[in-house]
Amino acid sequence: MSTRSTPRKVIAIKPVGGAEGKVYPRSVSGPYTSWRWIFVWLTQAVFYGLCWLPWHGRQAVLFDIDTRKFYFFDLVLWPQDTIYLVLLMILGAFALFLFTAVAGRLWCGYSCPQTVYTSIFLWFEKVIEGERPQRIKLDAAPWTRRKLALKTAKHAVWLIFSLWTGITFVGYFMPIRELIADLLAFAPGPWAAFWVVFYAFATYGNAGFLRDQMCRQICPYARFQFVMFDPDTLIIAYDTARGESRGARAKGSDQQALGLGDCIDCGICVQVCPTGIDIRNGLQNECIGCAACIDACDQVMDKMNYPRGLIRYSTENAVSMRYTPTEILRRAVRPRVIFYTAILVLLTAATAWSLASRIPLKVNVLKDRNVLSREADDGSIENAYRLQIMNTGDQTRSFRISVTGLDGVRLTSSERLTVAGGEIGIQTAIVSAAPGASQAGATAISFTITDENEPQVSVVEHSKFWMP
Repeated sequence: MSTRSTPRKVIAIKPVGGAEGKVYPRSVSGPYTSWRWIFVWLTQAVFYGLCWLPWHGRQAVLFDIDTRKFYFFDLVLWPQDTIYLVLLMILGAFALFLFTAVAGRLWCGYSCPQTVYTSIFLWFEKVIEGERPQRIKLDAAPWTRRKLALKTAKHAVWLIFSLWTGITFVGYFMPIRELIADLLAFAPGPWAAFWVVFYAFATYGNAGFLRDQMCRQICPYARFQFVMFDPDTLIIAYDTARGESRGARAKGSDQQALGLGDCIDCGICVQVCPTGIDIRNGLQNECIGCAACIDACDQVMDKMNYPRGLIRYSTENAVSMRYTPTEILRRAVRPRVIFYTAILVLLTAATAWSLASRIPLKVNVLKDRNVLSREADDGSIENAYRLQIMNTGDQTRSFRISVTGLDGVRLTSSERLTVAGGEIGIQTAIVSAAPGASQAGATAISFTITDENEPQVSVVEHSKFWMP
């Protein structure tokens, strides 16, 4: 058998559906479980806390839909800055491609909101209803006062947590302090009320009921993840050569004499799996890469005095060809990884440079089309313009306005305008020129708007001057 065909047998993609019935994940401890909870705490500390962080008298991070501005600390983005949203989506896509090609579904196992909130809801469930055997027994039991009380308490906690999650989510799209005040006064706007309830219901339904069904049947990522896999992608792998044949045995027995491998067929790796799969059947699209089965199996191996790693993070090639960790790391650097990394680094650098060199000023010049030109009392020809000066920074700025393009052209209106940070200043500019300064018709002129205190913050905008 060729070396190429052997590792391919490790992957056995099952039809979506996995375990039948409700999945009751068993609690497990270990290094990977600890890492999952670290990511739970980190992601939720950012999510629930960042919206309350003040910054220069406003919310530090706010997608203000009413004013169509996005505040991110000192950075203020406008609808004209949509390119940055596009770049962010492209960066996210390439980061997903890179991480998946190198390390499989790390995002799913550790940071995906579905995984994070399911872990939180399961913790609430465990505290209220007990461990896996107690939960199974409680669900199978007839309805009693105790069962009703436990179920009511669990769902009440879930709903409160979901409601607060919905409020926090909406608090990134309108100032959260105003939102809380409106909610306490029972006077939220229809938009805010709808999205608070909608996001709370989504959290309650996805993390409380759908759980593994979301990962196995609804999420599209599980459907196309294998397109980004290759035999050197890091996955959760069961060492078939070492584990088979499976079978129970007494601790200290001679497993070779019994014709058994290291797997004692305890089934704990299945019990701890949040999607209810048996990783010993090969990698499946329901596997979210959370490594709960690794922690569980390592504990069993410790009790049996067997080496750890019967189930481990590895690759198809490494399991079949017995690669060392150094060889696994060396084979991680391959063409597709280099390609994804290069594009990701270049795009990140370009985006960072664009943001760093971005001038916090945007100008729109609108010609008054009701009257193309008019004659002033002194005989000069005047054109009227409407200047929209957007201060896209976070500090108040005073701007000087000047005009060039014609001999003797000048502003007869105010040449200065002060605009607060994150606001739009409107200025009517009256431009005057001598009657013979240009031929009849349109002549190009330029408006220059410059920060009086920071001359490098300057924008030139072009328009037309109409001479009768």
